[in-house]
Amino acid sequence: MKAQEFYKYQGTGNDFILIDNRDLKFDKANTAYVKELCDRRFGIGADGLILLENHTDLDFKMVYYNSDGNESSMCGNGGRCIVAFAKKIGAINDHAVFEAIDGVHRAKVAGNVIRLQMQDVNHVKDFEDHVFLNTGSPHHVQFESNLDDFDIQTKGATIRYGEPYNAEGCNVNFVKKLNDQEFRVRTYERGVEGETLSCGTGVTAVAIAMHFLKEATETSVALQVEGGKLTVTFDYNDGKYSNVWLIGPATFVYKGMI
Repeated sequence: MKAQEFYKYQGTGNDFILIDNRDLKFDKANTAYVKELCDRRFGIGADGLILLENHTDLDFKMVYYNSDGNESSMCGNGGRCIVAFAKKIGAINDHAVFEAIDGVHRAKVAGNVIRLQMQDVNHVKDFEDHVFLNTGSPHHVQFESNLDDFDIQTKGATIRYGEPYNAEGCNVNFVKKLNDQEFRVRTYERGVEGETLSCGTGVTAVAIAMHFLKEATETSVALQVEGGKLTVTFDYNDGKYSNVWLIGPATFVYKGMI
């Protein structure tokens, strides 16, 4: 196999392998290979792998794979990292418009801080002990008072594979309120099948869920994750959330050859 250059990026501890695939030479059908590259013992190690490809009308196309090797739904931190990567390789300047699996996204670059516009959210389902919403990926959000000692792996997997999510599964976010504008979040991600240090679509879901539940009093919400801090801003009108932005650092770690 011909040598392939890759870049490693992380966004608040959510880490990714980034590959410039504008020449379409990466074998996207080989999911076992993607899984091998993401393996932390036998490969490079990452929560996911992202390909940057040409787009006929926009700046680029984002193709995202979870660490299990399967192409997945939208990844917010991955979206921020691919924008930083596109800037580094000269594919964009300080603004980007690109296509991901859930549609078109806009982004702005200011140093290592990437602002990524997420999809509008028109439906939040309220249940007795949790809420459910889709922010490009499906998210279950519930409160948990003791996040330090909470068994994320066991409780997250139980919810992820249980009713009503079953085989398709769902990302699971456990939340502790710190004040009216700041929340702590730990997330179990499907496809990784464990906790990640940060989940971009997850904190977006939490911010909107907290506003929906009237736990957050403003339309700018700070999220404390295991890997750092993120901010989500949005507009709210008549039960609908629009102009949603995920804001935080995206950091180049290293590059190498496969």
